[in-house]
This record gives sequence, C-alpha cells and structure tokens, in this order.
Amino acid sequence: MDLTLLYRGPLASCDYDCPYCPFAKRRDTGEQLRADRAALARFTDWARQQGSDDRLSILFTPWGEGLVRSWYRRALTELSRLPHVRRVAIQTNLSCRTDWLEAADLDTVALWCTYHPGQTPYDRFLGKCRDLAGRGVRFSVGVVGQPEHLDAARRLRADLPGHVYLWVNAAEGRAYTDEEAGAWTGIDPLFPYSRYPHASAGLPCRTGESVVSVDGAGTVRRCHFVPAPLGNLYDGSFRAALRPRPCPLTACDCHIGYVHLNTLPLYDVFAGGVLERIPAAVPATAPGAGPRLSLV
Repeated sequence: MDLTLLYRGPLASCDYDCPYCPFAKRRDTGEQLRADRAALARFTDWARQQGSDDRLSILFTPWGEGLVRSWYRRALTELSRLPHVRRVAIQTNLSCRTDWLEAADLDTVALWCTYHPGQTPYDRFLGKCRDLAGRGVRFSVGVVGQPEHLDAARRLRADLPGHVYLWVNAAEGRAYTDEEAGAWTGIDPLFPYSRYPHASAGLPCRTGESVVSVDGAGTVRRCHFVPAPLGNLYDGSFRAALRPRPCPLTACDCHIGYVHLNTLPLYDVFAGGVLERIPAAVPATAPGAGPRLSLV
C-alpha cells in the first residue's frame, strides 16, 4: 500500500521559546532524550523493513526541535536513501546546521521550515534558506500570522528565492478582520485555507485509511487530533483497521490535519509536495476553501 505516516516521538525540548507556541515544551532529561533516540531508531528500522510491502511517505512532526539532535538528521538521511520511501520530511525552525544534507537523497528529503521573529536573527535564517536553495533542497518556509510578524513576513517574501513558497499559519484562536486577512493573503495566496477552522464532522478524510499518526511507542491513530488508537505499528495490528472513515471532530484547524480532508482540493494544490507543504503552483487566489467554522 501507499502509506503516509506522521511520526511524533517523545521529544519535547526546543531551543526556542515562542510565546505563541501551542506545544507543551519541557527541558528533556538525558533519560528522555535516550528514550526518544531509541524510539526513533525503532521506527526507522521498521520503515527500512517495509520495502517489499509498502511505499512510504513520512513526516516528522516533533513537539520540540528535532534537527538539533543527531539522530533525527541521521534518520532523515537514511530514510531518504530507501527506494520504497517516496518522501521524508520534517517540521523545523532551521536552527540546525545544513551540511548533513550532503549525505541525503535530495530527490526524497524535504524540509518544512518556520521562521520565528525574535527567536533568531533575520539574516541568519535567510542565510540558511539561501543555503538550502543553493544545495537544491526541497523546502517551504512559513510564519505564524501574528500582527507583529507582518513586516518581517513581507521582508522575507521579498528576500526569498522566487520559487520558495512562503506560507502563513493563522495564529491559534485569533480572528482576522477582512483587512488583516487581505494583508496576509498578499503574502500567501493560500492563507484563506488557514484563516478559519474547517468544518469536518462526518466528512470523509484520508486519515485512518492511507494516512496515520504514530507515536514513540508505535501506537497508531488516524491523526494527531483523534486520540482513539487503531492498533500498533510494530505488531502490524493497525493494518486491519485501515479503511475510509468520517471525521469524528467538529472542526479541523491545523494544516497537517485538514490537508487530508477529501472535501478540500489540497491534494491537488500541493500535488507532489503535501508533506513538505510545497504547492504544485501557487494560485493567485484560494477558491473553494470549503465549509468553515469561526470559533469566535
């Protein structure tokens, strides 16, 4: 089968402390880091053994920053060189060095990068992006749509190579006036998909069928936002549970969730770049954003 896995292990430490971050951060102890390293090695070993059965696409979505840890850099490198892995990508703040990518297969590896103003110097982040572009790495760049980030986002859009997509995530719990939304849409034409939560109750979604979430213990769930387990990755029990199923939640407000809704056109919009959030072509507008819920 063609299977997409969203992997999130125990890692919860980050080198940034963004005040708007919804993730519960901690300072990982040595024991916690060793546990995360072992869990990732187990997952990587499982993926390596699936060559005769599955075609895999893998996105790492750690609570913390993974690429400052050698085992995440090594995992992406190794997985990128497996012939049955279509894509392996990770969400990152890009604070790590980039020379490790020299050993990776650039046709397979990709990065989903987020710029956090106030956490890193602008020129340093831009320099990392230009380095990635020079290496021929597939990557997208984004910002959180906080009002104080608007000027930095405009500057970043102007300075990034033209082929690099700059996305904007609506800030969690924030309502945007039409004027505010227009300013962000001027930077990211696809921002209307992020502006409101998407009504999802009872609607068909690829999660639980061809897309699943995996934690460090191997527990498989349909996505990060639905806690009910489908089985375990390592004993294979999850496979019998894979089937089309409607979303049990009222709304979906995170890109890594709603991108998989069958009722949205995002698999076409991001054709070839769903995991790393790279659109096939950025439209001038984002028509057909689908049913939305305003939570204000």
